[in-house]
Formats: sequence, C-alpha cells, structure tokens
Amino acid sequence: MKKNATNFRILGLGLALLAGGALAQGRPAGLDQGKREFESNCASCHGTSGKGGGVLVPFLTRSPPDLTLLARNNGGVLPMNRLYDVIDGAEVPVHGSREMPVWGRDYRIKDAEYFMESPYNAEAHVRARILALLEYINRLQAR
Repeated sequence: MKKNATNFRILGLGLALLAGGALAQGRPAGLDQGKREFESNCASCHGTSGKGGGVLVPFLTRSPPDLTLLARNNGGVLPMNRLYDVIDGAEVPVHGSREMPVWGRDYRIKDAEYFMESPYNAEAHVRARILALLEYINRLQAR
C-alpha cells in the first residue's frame, strides 16, 4: 500500500511539473502560484533568487541551502519526494525542532481559516500549493 501511495505521488509530482512548466511560460507573475508561494514563504531565508541571503539569514543558526543547486547536487535530478516531505513536514522529528517551518501545517491552518465552513479537500489544497512551489523551485535550478 505504501509503495502504491509513493508511486502515485511521484506520478502526480511529475505531471504537475510538466503541466506547471507549460503553463508558466509567458504567465504574469501575479498568476504564478509557485512564485507567490516562494516569495511569501521561502525568500526570507533562501533569498529571492533561491541562492540564500534572505533577510532572516543573520538570525538563523545554519545557512539555508542554495536551492538552485539541488538538482546538480543530486546527479541532475531534483529530489522531488524529499523536497515534498521537507516542505510538508513529514520529516519533522517527534522531539526536537528544525530550522525550516513546517509549511504543510501552516497551509492547513491558513486554508481552514480561509474556507471556514465551506466544504473543501484540505489535503488536496495543501498538495496543490506544495506542488506549485516545487514546480517553481524546479525552474530555479542551475542548468
């Protein structure tokens, strides 16, 4: 069962990247959900270029990684599953903390506040936000 879920997620990530990349061509920045997610949640640490140097870096105990080199440092392949888990918070230890916020939990809270009593699929909405962000990070990769 776990293998099927992993395969489904990998397939979904791949399709989202293909579709997102095609849709992002020539699209105004205001409609670029992945870029908006990045600028809202990541740029303060990773910088607007994704290379680091965000405004919060002086307050961190460790420098954030250069997001533009993730694929290069992984044999030319962006580690999508790992990135998804880190952003969603699946890799958060039960005890202890980590530098990066758990955006999946933050997205769930903000979405619940926004949708309130309206019916919506919380998991699908969070997944869409994370996939849009991953598609944008894929576009930042050094070629």
